[in-house]
Amino acid sequence: MNVVTNTTGAAAPQPNADAARLMIVDDSAVVRGLMTRMIAEEPSVQIVASCANGQLAVQKLAHTDVDIILLDIEMPVMDGLTALPKLLEINPAVKVIISSTLSERNAKISLTALELGAADYLTKPQSVVASVEFKTELLQKLKTFAAGARRDRPAGSKTTNERTAVPVPRTPVKPAAKAISLRPAGTQKPQILAVGSSTGGPQALFSFFKALPRDIDVPVVLTQHMPATFTKILAEHIERASGWPCHEAINGEPVRAGQVYVAPGNYHLLVEAKGEQRVIRLSTDAPENYCRPAVDPMLRSLVRAYGAKILTIILTGMGSDGLKGGREVVKAGGTVVAQDEASSVVWGMPGAVADDGLCTAVAPITELASLAARAFKGH
Repeated sequence: MNVVTNTTGAAAPQPNADAARLMIVDDSAVVRGLMTRMIAEEPSVQIVASCANGQLAVQKLAHTDVDIILLDIEMPVMDGLTALPKLLEINPAVKVIISSTLSERNAKISLTALELGAADYLTKPQSVVASVEFKTELLQKLKTFAAGARRDRPAGSKTTNERTAVPVPRTPVKPAAKAISLRPAGTQKPQILAVGSSTGGPQALFSFFKALPRDIDVPVVLTQHMPATFTKILAEHIERASGWPCHEAINGEPVRAGQVYVAPGNYHLLVEAKGEQRVIRLSTDAPENYCRPAVDPMLRSLVRAYGAKILTIILTGMGSDGLKGGREVVKAGGTVVAQDEASSVVWGMPGAVADDGLCTAVAPITELASLAARAFKGH
């Protein structure tokens, strides 16, 4: 097998033509070794560089073709948050996955990194059991981004480890729009807005809520696939970025207009009708679509509580969470809207509801807030 020497001096396999090119950036040789072993048997990804700090990563990226970067936050010389914009300046098309330990401080930094352009994040394992779960999540994310990298790679491009010319920043190739069957909107004015998102969700959520008019005067429930600690920080970021009052949902609290309720990590967010009032219920029922919180149980509960008076927006995310719940919303007479493929980091969740014919509209993230506003104002 042909080998190349990476930044740490270790031998790395020469990439094959079809594999996405991966750079691992972490100051811990143990962590780099662990990730390398986890990825070793995954054919869709090839490690082409391994760096011990952000400065080395920036230097390496300037003359190495890379599709995906696993980027640690806390490193000497140059940390991940400092390196991130420099890496994206060199290669705007690269997908950066932030890797950090699960702490409130690192959750805040990870959310900031997502605002700055990181595509996703991973929390490092702190036990043997967590290590198994981490490997599953890591490989799932890498395979998803690898598929996108192969799709977006310009026709005829060569897979090489070292660039032979002056690097030119690459612009992501947007996928061609697919033919999608749309359905009429529900006939009843919505009384609640439900939002579901996963990979790429934080960036989309910040954009959406910044543009969403405050005068629509309805409650908003939000399920973003995230662990505990992260969801609390996400709520704080949404409120600070948009001005919408936003907090983690609390079991038993009444649902009020003008408030955004975020599903806490490890709990499904449900809404229950109690007479004329609706209240939040948090559930530890089994994960759905491998997630808790999940979008599907949230949507099913809203159908029971609101019937047809629901507007659902499915944003970027891998998998198909929201598909089964979206079917229930449409069956009840409600409305489903999805983010389009070109503006999604991963078109799994929105693609699932769009391809199933559930959507009244499929639109860029920049247009979804105005679509929602028109629905609630009856236009």
